[in-house]
Amino acid sequence: MPRVISGALYFLQAGILMDIDLLKPIVVALGGNALSKGSGETVAEQFARAKTSLGPIVELARSGYHLAITHGNGPQVGNALLRVELSREQVTPMPLYMCGGSTQGEIGFMVANTLTNLFIDAKVERPIAAIVTQVEVDREDKAFSDPTKYVGMFYSEDEAKALAKSMGWTVKEDSGRGWRRVVASPWPKQIVEVDIISALLKSGAIVVCVGGGGVPVYRDDTGKFHGVDAVIDKDRASALLALELGAEVLVILTGVEKVSTDFGSLYQKDWDVMSASSAKEFLAKGEFPQGSMGPKIQSAIYFIENGGKEVIITSIDKVKEALENDAGTRIIA
Repeated sequence: MPRVISGALYFLQAGILMDIDLLKPIVVALGGNALSKGSGETVAEQFARAKTSLGPIVELARSGYHLAITHGNGPQVGNALLRVELSREQVTPMPLYMCGGSTQGEIGFMVANTLTNLFIDAKVERPIAAIVTQVEVDREDKAFSDPTKYVGMFYSEDEAKALAKSMGWTVKEDSGRGWRRVVASPWPKQIVEVDIISALLKSGAIVVCVGGGGVPVYRDDTGKFHGVDAVIDKDRASALLALELGAEVLVILTGVEKVSTDFGSLYQKDWDVMSASSAKEFLAKGEFPQGSMGPKIQSAIYFIENGGKEVIITSIDKVKEALENDAGTRIIA
């Protein structure tokens, strides 16, 4: 069982007494399904889903954890981009990175508003701040020379190639379903607002930040930042944020309680603890597909190999139990 001693939460892991320092930040990366099931949900339905999903965060806040909450923006930014493409003849088109900034504000408000009301009901007194966050990428990242992330509407080949010429897009055929725009998905280099995020966390605030992986920006020769159309993986950006904040623990929330190998087979194994080296081996063997668990495992390995203490992967309803070593998968050095 966990014990709290002088501001630290202690628990037994593999027979060793471990601890989570309550005064150090923990980054909690919300999975996309925590806030929206898909592009067809109404705003009211998204708020209802957020209320249910964010309930477990209330007890973490009550326990004193210093929490930075990150989130995806898949359905929301897809809708924003759809509005841009459908109205491009009537209004000036908004670039993808601006759609990312807009949805950070939209979802940040939803999370902050929902948590504020949950805290009122639970009589938890913690301030909440939502920060629109810029994340630096390398303009020379090889992802820009061969973009692979599909975004926006489907078009015929002729339409897509005409748009590529007029709008400066890169387009590709998407699995025989039509042609779409593709953009780069580069690795993040730096969280631009990390200092203010850190200061807010130290003040006791719950901080909502790095939404959708952050707004991608690159630095020019004078040191100034400029937006660039790209998609940064939310879990990769969350891992970088955790490292820059000096967090020992990164929590990645998804749709399952534990990481599994041989998933769906008679030999399926649900892991309580997995080393980063084992995770890397399983990743190389194709155990974790890029469309599901792959980016989460990659981000976990990156965090551990660059000085992080542990990564917890679990479902949002098990997050408190996972932090107390009663649920989830822990990835360690």
